[in-house]
Amino acid sequence: MYDIIVVGAGTAGLSAAVYGARAGKRVLVLEQKNAGGQIVNSPEIDNYPGIKHISGFEFIQGLQEQAEEAGAQIRYAPAEAIRCEGEKKLVRCGAEELSCDSIILATGMVYRKLGLDQEEQLTGKGVSYCAVCDGAFFRGKDTAVVGGGNTALEDALYLSEVCRKVWLIHRRDRFRGENAMVNKLLQLKNVEFVLDSVVTELRGKEQLSGIIVKNRILGIVSELSVSGVFVAVGQMPENERFRDVVELDSNGYIKADESCHTSVPGIYAAGDCRTKQVHQLVTAAADGAVAALAACGQTE
Repeated sequence: MYDIIVVGAGTAGLSAAVYGARAGKRVLVLEQKNAGGQIVNSPEIDNYPGIKHISGFEFIQGLQEQAEEAGAQIRYAPAEAIRCEGEKKLVRCGAEELSCDSIILATGMVYRKLGLDQEEQLTGKGVSYCAVCDGAFFRGKDTAVVGGGNTALEDALYLSEVCRKVWLIHRRDRFRGENAMVNKLLQLKNVEFVLDSVVTELRGKEQLSGIIVKNRILGIVSELSVSGVFVAVGQMPENERFRDVVELDSNGYIKADESCHTSVPGIYAAGDCRTKQVHQLVTAAADGAVAALAACGQTE
């Protein structure tokens, strides 16, 4: 029996665990993969208030230690389903059904894919969704990054230091990411922009050997011989398993405002998995605090 069960050990979930445990509540965090979510792969964080420079891994490691030292338990197992039994909430976790008073959903998001043939088969064989994780395997080789946001720009900057050539492919004529990073990339001789273009085909059977790129405006089709393609076209929420419990919007995000309350009393949503305007590290931490304080009031 727990007071609060947190689903997800990213920035929002661990922040909620810190606040819940410090309030004296019995807090369990369930995480089906690794703690940290997407931010753990960021080589440098320089926009979190009070911390000038820190890697994503160091940031999450410190946050996890803080939560555990406060008294929160972290278990690496998936929350497969949720059901309500009166005021109690039950979370199915493998063969167990865990009971609690409040639940905080902090499931974050997963990588969005290109939706191309052979994408699944070539994942890990030239197709990657994490440049920091896999970039070193392509040292001295030619690679491509697909996307136009900050993640794609960061990936291209990182790969430029280890790869011979980096093509940065974006479907529009300008990037959505920060101008400062775009300007950095423009100064690099081994980075080439391929704008107004999309990847239409992956080449290779056992290993990626190249990609087919089509210019959306001119209709010109070309092939780039690359050993790796890094997909950075955004992320999507992972909330389908909870659709029958809490209300989702048309894009799969949990409907919750800045109070983090969902459509079900006693269930809260924090971080990137909920409907919100700003998706930043600092807002994820804020959500975790808000949701935990609300949950603490629910359990009293």
